[in-house]
Amino acid sequence: MKALVYTGPGRIELQDAPDPVPDAGEVVVKVEAVGICGSDMHAYFGHDERRPAPLILGHEASGRALGGRLAGRRVVINPLVSCGSCDDCMGGRANLCAGRQIISMPPRQGAFAELVKIPETNILEIPDDMDPAHAALTEPIATALHAVGVAERALWRPLGETRTLVIGGGAVGLSAALVLASRGARDIHVADTNPGRRDTVAGSGPFTVLDPADPDVCVQNAFGLVVDAVGGGRTRAFASRAVRPGGVVVHIGLMDAGEGADIRKFTLQEVTFVGTYTYTMVDFRATVTAISEGALGDLSWVDRRALAEGAAAFDDLAQGRASASKVMLVPDL
Repeated sequence: MKALVYTGPGRIELQDAPDPVPDAGEVVVKVEAVGICGSDMHAYFGHDERRPAPLILGHEASGRALGGRLAGRRVVINPLVSCGSCDDCMGGRANLCAGRQIISMPPRQGAFAELVKIPETNILEIPDDMDPAHAALTEPIATALHAVGVAERALWRPLGETRTLVIGGGAVGLSAALVLASRGARDIHVADTNPGRRDTVAGSGPFTVLDPADPDVCVQNAFGLVVDAVGGGRTRAFASRAVRPGGVVVHIGLMDAGEGADIRKFTLQEVTFVGTYTYTMVDFRATVTAISEGALGDLSWVDRRALAEGAAAFDDLAQGRASASKVMLVPDL
């Protein structure tokens, strides 16, 4: 098969790779679309020791099952593989499984390829007429949907009465804004430094966009809910300034593990800071339903590229030339 292989910092190459051979309980999926995630970019820059070269990256994927109970059916892949038997897995929180793995991280190869193997329990059937690129958005949207659910449980006010800021206009940030809107939030702001992405966000829903680097933008103590979909030191500092007393900061992004959070403010003003990680299978199913029913809009903010153009797509993202919130690689394009 053809696969896009990360070979070292700043290098990703289309290569011939062995077809995956499924182990017991696994199936092979013929990939129809796979998204480039921020974690893939983190690895591409050489900043993720958990993803050493050489490695096939990519974990946001949809395709067609080539075996198992859903053989021949179109499916979306839940890339988070858990043990299934620990207390967290049995309690419905497999995203917290201590033994969890994810495709695109050793020992599992990712989905920037024509074929990928995955446990059969990690695939969900999708409508046969669903756009494969939209189906592949299930993973980032489920991450956002899970985070919004955590936020709702932490808030003192209903979402409809809460002024909200989402930091980051990429797929997870925009998805968070769309999920918030679908659940009744009315005063939603999205911050991003990329002007192209700000335009994309503005055209995707009832959102106010802002540039966090603009010195005239005043956000001090302005928002009851802040969703940090970037997770860097500067965005944590921005979130700390923006959250109002008694508000909630939901931290999704994993850009770095540095400083930025104003712990003194959080303590003195009783701010709730909560981290959220990925999703559960319930979130995944709910996301497929939301996409298929059009609850999150037309999802026209996807840029489709051929798998063979993957290296150029990574370079465009690295250089800030991509304005789409999500770049999808399509093996058959």
